[in-house]
Amino acid sequence: MLATQTSSTATLTQTCTTPNLTDATPYVDLSFGVRGKSLPIDHSYGLFSALAHWRQELHQLKSMSITAITGIPIEQGMMQLTDRSRLLIRLPVDKVPLVYPLAGKSLTIGKHKIRFGIPQMDFLQPAQRLRSHLVVIKGYQEPESFLEAAQRHLEQLGIQGNLRILTKANGAPKRKSVKVKRFTVVGFGLEITRLRDEDSLTLQRKGIGGKHKMGCGVFVPVKER
Repeated sequence: MLATQTSSTATLTQTCTTPNLTDATPYVDLSFGVRGKSLPIDHSYGLFSALAHWRQELHQLKSMSITAITGIPIEQGMMQLTDRSRLLIRLPVDKVPLVYPLAGKSLTIGKHKIRFGIPQMDFLQPAQRLRSHLVVIKGYQEPESFLEAAQRHLEQLGIQGNLRILTKANGAPKRKSVKVKRFTVVGFGLEITRLRDEDSLTLQRKGIGGKHKMGCGVFVPVKER
């Protein structure tokens, strides 16, 4: 297991509670239920393209992050949507009116049509353990150099915590990728633990690396089993 150390689940509910934050503009998670049959597992670029086509302002909104839609892998790079399939969009609370109207709308990703339900909304809450399924840092595609680069990103944000790359069952680093137009972007899953509350919220707001609108570098609390 690759790890490095410095000095030191958000539960989505039906109602929105006011957080104890000093941030002038708190961030929220909007979690939309998704209805449809299937999607490609690697659909993040197509999803963002469809969202930006629906509302052009989203293309320039740098403070927004989007996770990939959840589903069950089936075959040939496809996944099946279920009653639990969700799309999570994270953004400042004053930008919610830009994306809330997505409720009830249908979008087409490639040849696959999906429809969104009414979102659940929550302010970000601190958690000592956060995880991103894929972080991409330009120029760093090998585990050791990637981890060092991620460490530097944390230091630039003033965040202290323990980092580790997610691994396969055999302990090897789990390399992942996402297609963006004609290119394939490579990165790794990353978990950060022992976070202070303020650092946890900063990491959830800022993320690490690039492609945040395509599901990369978006950190969410790890649900304990």
